[in-house]
Amino acid sequence: MTNFLLASVLSTPIKDPVPVFLMILGIMLIAPLLFERIRLPGIVGLILAGVIVGPNGLGLLARDNTIVLLGTVGLLFLMFMAGLETSLDDLKYNADKAVIFGLATFGVPMALGTVAMMAIGYGVLPAILVASCFASHTLLALPIVSKLGIMRSQTLTTTLGGTLITNVLALLVLAVVVRAHEGSLSLQFWLFLIPSLIIYTFLTLWGVPRLGRWFFQRFGHDEGAEFTFVLATLFVVSYGAELIQIEPIIGAFLAGVAITQLIPQLSPLMNRIQFIGNTLFVPFFLISVGMLVNPLILIQEPRSLLVSGVMVTVAIIAKLIPAWGSGKLFGFNFDNIMLMFGLSVAQAASTLAAITVAYKIELVDQLTVNGTIAMILVTCIASPWVTDRWGRKIKPGEASSSIRQGGSLGDRVLIPVANPSTEDNLLKLAILLTKSATGTLLPVHILLEQNSPIPPQDKARQNQLLSTAEMIAHAAVVNVTPIGRIDESIDKGIARVAEEKQASVIVCGWKGYSSYQENLFGGVIDKIVHRSAVPVLVTRFPLPIEHTTRVFLAFTTQQTYASSFKDSIQLAKSLATELKATVQLLQVVTTRGVPIDLSNAELPEDTPIQNVRGNFVQQVSRLLKPNDLLVLNGSVEQKTQLVSLFGRIPEAIARNHPEVAMIIAYFPK
Repeated sequence: MTNFLLASVLSTPIKDPVPVFLMILGIMLIAPLLFERIRLPGIVGLILAGVIVGPNGLGLLARDNTIVLLGTVGLLFLMFMAGLETSLDDLKYNADKAVIFGLATFGVPMALGTVAMMAIGYGVLPAILVASCFASHTLLALPIVSKLGIMRSQTLTTTLGGTLITNVLALLVLAVVVRAHEGSLSLQFWLFLIPSLIIYTFLTLWGVPRLGRWFFQRFGHDEGAEFTFVLATLFVVSYGAELIQIEPIIGAFLAGVAITQLIPQLSPLMNRIQFIGNTLFVPFFLISVGMLVNPLILIQEPRSLLVSGVMVTVAIIAKLIPAWGSGKLFGFNFDNIMLMFGLSVAQAASTLAAITVAYKIELVDQLTVNGTIAMILVTCIASPWVTDRWGRKIKPGEASSSIRQGGSLGDRVLIPVANPSTEDNLLKLAILLTKSATGTLLPVHILLEQNSPIPPQDKARQNQLLSTAEMIAHAAVVNVTPIGRIDESIDKGIARVAEEKQASVIVCGWKGYSSYQENLFGGVIDKIVHRSAVPVLVTRFPLPIEHTTRVFLAFTTQQTYASSFKDSIQLAKSLATELKATVQLLQVVTTRGVPIDLSNAELPEDTPIQNVRGNFVQQVSRLLKPNDLLVLNGSVEQKTQLVSLFGRIPEAIARNHPEVAMIIAYFPK
């Protein structure tokens, strides 16, 4: 307390680590809440709080080595998370439009920014550096678009692909300008940079996913090891960028782009990365940036107002022109054009990163830092407002086919939990379905009443299984309602819980084969499918679900006539989206059959659709690859033979490919 009073009276920085950390935590807690309450982004509150407590404000905190260290970690983490939001797959859809918009939203700000900054007295290198800040942008309003349900619209895929292009080019400009400022931009530099950058990028984008996939397969059961591997990858790749003489933030960005292929967007691991980054590391960086700002310059140096005004004006105009021009070229209407502008106008992550690096090497002065903060303030307010206003006018694309009238597959996901060794993958699948629909997870465990009184060890095991499921769901930030039940049989208990709790789907595990007894009398899963009034997904995951690289939907010509066929396609598309995998369709045609045209199945244009003739098991087995997720459309027929509900096809495929994951989807008629 004494330290706080002295600091207030004498304006001397606090030195004691405990009150320093306490003050920073207080800022992280209070500043975002206050600014979000007045409908301003929390990022603005953290920066302004840094201005107030920093050496140019009240002087409560010094920008010492500790703040610089944590700020640097936060900077790398910020760029890493920007990379995590950038998918190379976004360039596959509407690739031509993404390239055109990406080059336009990079070239126009570079040209206008360079001319404008030189017009107010900046040198060539500082002007180009500031212009590169105009060119890059941060998808600050992406959560708004996600809530509006238009993430997979043509406008969004174009904007996301363009974001990858402009951010990479802007960061490369930063690397070149820094080298030029240091006087080492020679022919030797180019001869070293270009080959080393190509090799470095290849090793990152090709090597990191393969190394990560191997690591997750070997040690994926240890959540702590997974998270540590991700952090280690971030800093190793960032240090590698430094070794080839480019800025570490470029490496952090590429590390995010590379490793996002391995981590489903809605997985618990992705949630932990974003949680720790957004609540700890990134706020440190934002506060440290605010501590660079000197508000007195606005009074002492009137030119600061001119610099800020020019930067804000150019940033808005330079993003509006490419959005308008590209949108008109693509035939987008006014609402879609404004959505592109709203998403691309926000300046935050890359801008802060670039200007921090430039200020550190004295390429720009404090006037520019102040102008950058003003630009961030204005654009971070404008971007969510513009995106929300015009995004609401865009009709969402056809949502995934509603399996139950009035609801979606992930509304209320019921998952029986009985085996701790298989529970993890089943829960991950259930969580993906639940989170994509902002639904509720319903883990259930059935105890048989014929064992009454229930042995204490059975009751304890039930509580343990349900507690484990609840813990995993909470870690993924999913609504969960664990259900413990006593019933006369497992299948009846699950069916009754599904009806009572209004489940939208049931997710069950399958071992990959059926015993003689199950073939003769029917297994538990057979009975659940027959009793269920909602879809049942029978799943088999020999490897972690996040290793999936391709969702492979195989079907016969006859199955295309079933009313549930469209539901199977929507399920495959949804899983591929959440797992960041590709989709492939295989239609097996009988010798007398004719292939069905699937052009109206609302699939992405580049979705491979293959038609083959012959035996279903042989043709599917021939085309399956490791890390595939095979989706089969199950059918509920009257039991007339000594074989389980699954039939011989799934079991034959499972025997041929024991390493391939499988989902057999049963939809009620």
